[in-house]
Amino acid sequence: MGKYIVQLSKRALKDLKAIKKSGRKLDMEKVQTFLIELEKHPRTGAGSPEQLKYYDGEVWSRELNKKDRFVYEIFKEEVSVTLIQSLGHYNDK
Repeated sequence: MGKYIVQLSKRALKDLKAIKKSGRKLDMEKVQTFLIELEKHPRTGAGSPEQLKYYDGEVWSRELNKKDRFVYEIFKEEVSVTLIQSLGHYNDK
């Protein structure tokens, strides 16, 4: 399959700016790796990708660090991935 188009929600963009501002080098390296992998193969790779249950659609998460998760939805028909959030845990409100 070809490359997926990666889109960012407003929250994800805000989260990524906060990660960059934090200066946590390891987290920034993981973010770069995750974004590259989401384009190529969003269901496998670094951060222990797992499909989340109880969500409409194909929603996945990857572990950025002990506290934060990359949460994204895969749209197979559109060949796109939307990053929903990258700070906090997927059940944080």
